[in-house]
Amino acid sequence: MLRTAASRFATSTCRTYATNALRKNLTIGLIPGDGIGKEVIPAGKQVLENLNSKHGLKFDFIDLQAGFQTFLDTGKALPDETVQVLKSQCQGALFGAVQSPTTKVEGYSSPIVALRKEMGLFANVRPVKSVSGTKDRPVDMVIVRENTEDLYIKIEKTYIDKATGTRVAEATKRISEIATRRIATIALDIALQRLKVNGKATLTVTHKSNVLSQSDGLFREICKDVYESNKDKYGSITYNEQIVDSMVYRMFREPQCFDVIVAPNLYGDILSDGAAALVGSLGVVPSANVGPEIVIGEPCHGSAPDIAGKGIANPIATIRSTALMLEFLGHNDAAQDIHRAVEANMRENKIKTPDLGGNSTTQQVTEDVLARL
Repeated sequence: MLRTAASRFATSTCRTYATNALRKNLTIGLIPGDGIGKEVIPAGKQVLENLNSKHGLKFDFIDLQAGFQTFLDTGKALPDETVQVLKSQCQGALFGAVQSPTTKVEGYSSPIVALRKEMGLFANVRPVKSVSGTKDRPVDMVIVRENTEDLYIKIEKTYIDKATGTRVAEATKRISEIATRRIATIALDIALQRLKVNGKATLTVTHKSNVLSQSDGLFREICKDVYESNKDKYGSITYNEQIVDSMVYRMFREPQCFDVIVAPNLYGDILSDGAAALVGSLGVVPSANVGPEIVIGEPCHGSAPDIAGKGIANPIATIRSTALMLEFLGHNDAAQDIHRAVEANMRENKIKTPDLGGNSTTQQVTEDVLARL
């Protein structure tokens, strides 16, 4: 049986971090966001509906709003109602994509960053795995990204330098012991699950402490302390460190050397998007935003305004994110059915969207996966 990178840390890790695990009746929030998010989130919904009878699961769906278009329409990128419904009614959610402007828009900030803070989604987990039987290089890694701090706390200022009379922009980078212990622990737990399946596991801590000796230095120090202080639990895991710039180089040259990677928010974001190139497309890479009360599946791609509305967006990342969400909610069997169906589609390599060199539509790929389910 083929197993994805995600499946190797499924059940016990999920039960540790999701208090709503193993509920049969699940309420799922659907947040399409902008651009192709509106086209791929329905694919995730269709897959969940297809699971109802076989696994005894019942899904109720609530349509929710967030995104740049929501900001233009309402003045809020993340409406209070969306947060309240997620907190009070939902065990899981699917988030599509956000079309964030590259220049400053007064009053606007990224709703997914705000949502991660509001919901306590401290970990972004991104499995990157090639499918056996395809032309992709063998890749099987999980990038665990701290999700709540670093430069993403969005504390910035611009001022006039008195000496030169020109503008200077500054941003605050925050690394805390609490957040680092939390992300190091889930990364090591994921590595522990992979150890049980593969017989070996490696954790690579990524940082730039040779330059940022205090912030990245603290991240490095705490990750190592979590490992060293729990040698009875994690001692069979190989512990490595890698400076982020050399990490990027080695990840592309020697992806087989990496297993579980843990990184601060910014580095994790860059590494996981870059790693998608190793497996064909951002359109096939999933992620899960994990918190103590809710799990939100989120494809790694953006809103892709150049293809939005054409019906050719790749739904695979969303479908895989749907499976990943189920894994963290404790429903591993249902998740594995989804993973197997997706892998069969990719291995056959006939029904595929243009980003993978095909000419199929979003719905055609979705229907092919549904047929394999």
